[in-house]
Amino acid sequence: MMLRPRWVLALLLALAIAAGFALLGQWQLERALASGAVVERQTEHVVPLSTVLAPGNDVHDTAIGQKVTVTGRYVPGDEQLVQGRVNHGDEGFWVVSHLVTDTASIPVARGWAKERADAEAAMATLEADAAASVTVTGRFLPSEAPVVPADGADPHSMSTLSVAALINLWTPTGSPDVYLGYVVADSAPAGLETISSPPPEEPFTLNWLNIFYAAEWAVFAGFAVFLWYRLVKDALEREEEEVALREGQRSPASAPPPGT
Repeated sequence: MMLRPRWVLALLLALAIAAGFALLGQWQLERALASGAVVERQTEHVVPLSTVLAPGNDVHDTAIGQKVTVTGRYVPGDEQLVQGRVNHGDEGFWVVSHLVTDTASIPVARGWAKERADAEAAMATLEADAAASVTVTGRFLPSEAPVVPADGADPHSMSTLSVAALINLWTPTGSPDVYLGYVVADSAPAGLETISSPPPEEPFTLNWLNIFYAAEWAVFAGFAVFLWYRLVKDALEREEEEVALREGQRSPASAPPPGT
C-alpha cells in the first residue's frame, strides 16, 4: 500500500510539510538563543567615572562593575568601618573613605583587614594623608541598602556600604552632589589588604516562550508524518474490509447445494 504512487506522493508532501515545520522550529530556537546571548561588556577597560554615571543619577547596568578612574581628595576624619565583609573566604572589615571630586562626593573602599584593631590603625594613618589630591582606579558598584544595627550593638556600626547612611556621617563639602555608588580600589594602602572585586558575571537567560514554540513546531512536523501513516493504514483497512465483504457475498452462491 505504501509503495503505491498515490501514497508515495502523499509521503513526499508530508515530508515537505514536516521540513517546513522543522525550519520554523529551528528559527524559533535560534531566536531563543539569540535573545538569551550574553552581551560582553568591556568592564575591564578603565574609563573616567564621569563617562559612565553622573552624580545623583540612578545606577544602570552599564555602570555596574565597570573599572573607572576618579580624581579628588579624601576628607580627613570621614573614614568609616564596614564590618562583616568577606575577602578570600575570611570575614573582616572594610575601611571606607570619603572622596570629594570637583563636582561630587563618592565613597571609596580602600582596603580590608581581618581584625578591627588593624583596620582602626590603618584609618588613623589614612587620616593624616587625606589632604593630597589622588587619582583612584577601581571597580564601581551600586550603593547597598542600609541595615539597622542589632539591639545592643554600636548604633554607628555599619554592615553595608550605604551611600545614604554615609551622607549623614560625612563632613559637609562645597558640593552637595553624591554618586549613588562606590568604588572598590584596585590597590590598598599600607596596613590593609586589597579587596577582592572580580568582574561581574553576565547572566544568561533563555526565552522560554520561543523554546515552547520550537517544541510545538517539532510536534507538528512529527504529526504530519504520523497523519500520512494513519491515512495509509485507514486506506489499507478499508481495502481489506471491501475484499472481505466481496468474498462473503460470493461464498453462498458458490457453495454446493445441500444433500450433494
